[in-house]
Amino acid sequence: MIYIILSICCSVTVAVLLKLAKRYQISIIQAVTINYLAALSLCFLFFKPDVKLITPLAPWPIYIALAILLPSIFLFLAASVKNLGIVKTDIAQRLSLFIPILAAYFIFKEDFNDLKIIGLTIGFVAIFLTFFRKSNQEKGNKGSLLYPIMVFVGFGVIDVLFKQLALYKELPYTTSLFTVFCLAFMVSLLIVISMVMAGKIKIQLVNVICGFILGFFNFGNILFYMKAHKALAENPSTVFAAMNLGVIIAGTLIGVIAFKEKLSKLNYAGIILAIAAVIFITLSQNAVR
Repeated sequence: MIYIILSICCSVTVAVLLKLAKRYQISIIQAVTINYLAALSLCFLFFKPDVKLITPLAPWPIYIALAILLPSIFLFLAASVKNLGIVKTDIAQRLSLFIPILAAYFIFKEDFNDLKIIGLTIGFVAIFLTFFRKSNQEKGNKGSLLYPIMVFVGFGVIDVLFKQLALYKELPYTTSLFTVFCLAFMVSLLIVISMVMAGKIKIQLVNVICGFILGFFNFGNILFYMKAHKALAENPSTVFAAMNLGVIIAGTLIGVIAFKEKLSKLNYAGIILAIAAVIFITLSQNAVR
C-alpha cells in the first residue's frame, strides 16, 4: 500500500508544482522539456532498458504519437491547473479512464456488465457537474474549459496507446517507455529551440531546476504505480481504485485548503459522483473475474 500512497503523492505534487509555476513565472515548456530529460535518465537508471532491442520493427507509430501527445498534453495540463485549479484538473485527468474503457467496448469488442455501464453513466454526469459554471461566472474566460477537456481526451488517448505498448510482447514495456521519453524530450527540445530563436522565451536556470524537480515526481508517479501493481499483482483493481480515488480526494483537499480554490455545490456533487464512478468501475472489474 505504501507504493500507492507514494504514487498518489507524486501525482498530486506534479499538479501543485504546475500551480506554483504561475506564481514564480516559470516557463512551462522549458520545465516540461527538462522534465523528460530527467524522466528518461531515471528510467535508464531504474529500469536499465536494453536499447539494442529497438529496431525498425518496433511500434514506431505509437512511439511517435506518444512523443507528440505527451509534451502537448502536459502544456494543456499546466494551463488547466493555472486557469481552473488542481481540483478540476485532477478529476479531468482521472476520469479520462472512460476513454480507454469506451475504446475497449467499441474497438476491442469487450463485453460490458451492468456495473461498468452504471459507472460510465455516473462518470459523465460527474464531468458535467464538476465543470459546471453559472452563466455570470468568468464570462471572459470561457475558453479555459478547453483545457480540462483536452486533458480528459488527451490522457485518455495516451492511456490507450500505452496499453497497446503493454500488449506488444516483442519488446519489454520499460524499453518502450524509455524510447517514448527520449522522443518526447526531442520534440519538446525542438519547440524550445524554435521559441528561443523566435525571441519568445529565454533559457533560464530556474526553469531547468524546476524541470528536474518536475521530472523526478513525474517519474516517481510511474515507478511507484508500476511497483504497486507488481506488489499487488493479484489485486490490480485495488491499485486502480486506490490510485484514482486517492488523487481525486488528495487533489481536492490541497486545492480547496492550500490554494483556496472555489467550488460550487454542484461542483462538490460532481466530485462525489466521480468517486462513485471509480468505485463502480472497479467493482465491475472484480465482477468480470
